[in-house]
Amino acid sequence: MILDASAASAIEQAADRLAAGGLVGMPTETVYGLAADADNATAVQSIFSAKERPADHPLIVHVAADDAGAASGHWDAVVAPFAQNVPAVALALMKAFWPGPLTLILPRRPSAVAVAAGGQDSVGLRSPSHPVAQALLKAARAKGVQGLAAPSANRFGRVSPTTAAHVQQEFEALPEDALLVLDGGACPVGIESSIVDCTRAVPVLLRPGMLSVDELSRACGVRVQQPEEAADNELGDAPRASGTLASHYAPSVPVRLMPARQLQSALDVLGPDARHIAVYARADLKVAPGILLRRMPSEAAAAAQELFAQLRALDDTGVKLIWVETPPEDAAWDGVRDRLQRAAA
Repeated sequence: MILDASAASAIEQAADRLAAGGLVGMPTETVYGLAADADNATAVQSIFSAKERPADHPLIVHVAADDAGAASGHWDAVVAPFAQNVPAVALALMKAFWPGPLTLILPRRPSAVAVAAGGQDSVGLRSPSHPVAQALLKAARAKGVQGLAAPSANRFGRVSPTTAAHVQQEFEALPEDALLVLDGGACPVGIESSIVDCTRAVPVLLRPGMLSVDELSRACGVRVQQPEEAADNELGDAPRASGTLASHYAPSVPVRLMPARQLQSALDVLGPDARHIAVYARADLKVAPGILLRRMPSEAAAAAQELFAQLRALDDTGVKLIWVETPPEDAAWDGVRDRLQRAAA
């Protein structure tokens, strides 16, 4: 069932569903999430079951941002139900980027959300900036739900959803009354949040998003390291985190990344025989009649916003391969490049 999230009754209905242990498709600024009460182990297990997700693969817990502490830039009270011994760098990142597309891995309070955390002693927390997500979090909290476990609302490993229709399509096999979806429009960011691990001696970027390493480093006053740097410095093993498997975000058909020159050469060789291939590229490519070519935006933010929707649309055309131009190497494209590399793995 899809409800127009602009209706106050829709938010209340969704909050009632969550308080009763049900599932809700929730829009965020990044992608749509499959939400359940993070403290209700049975409800959280239903997320894993619906997504066909391994039980040891942790979920991100979403929290509301309207507390007096959050409004003044002090997030201690907001995360206290779930995290303990929160380091100063994490609080600085919250102050700078919450609500927003940033997930922080923090030491988990032992009594909290063990199932959602995949049994780890850490937990991923985020406060989304989407107004519908915040309205739902506040309404659910008024009914006793402190936070929402909400991974992307798609089957495990597949392309993340950025519209309510995508969520409905992903879970069409579920009984009609098993999932309520709030339609908050297309997600404005379009790829998942950056994930920074704050459980080690220095902050480490586990998953890139639309926040650059430089932005994150300036905000917390410490250089945020890449995973390979942390490994070299023997800072300890990284906790498991969402969306960090080598293969992820994948359509049902193979994806191949190629530079523009290689794309053009391959298209020239195949000519009309490339009709089984869809192409998504920034370059002005020349293709034979009948070849499906979609133009990727030249700006990273615009490319991120439409990326998953384009992959889904190309997949739905029935082609057998999707060829994508390799994104630029500069930092602005890190999140898009990461998603495409995993889609092509």
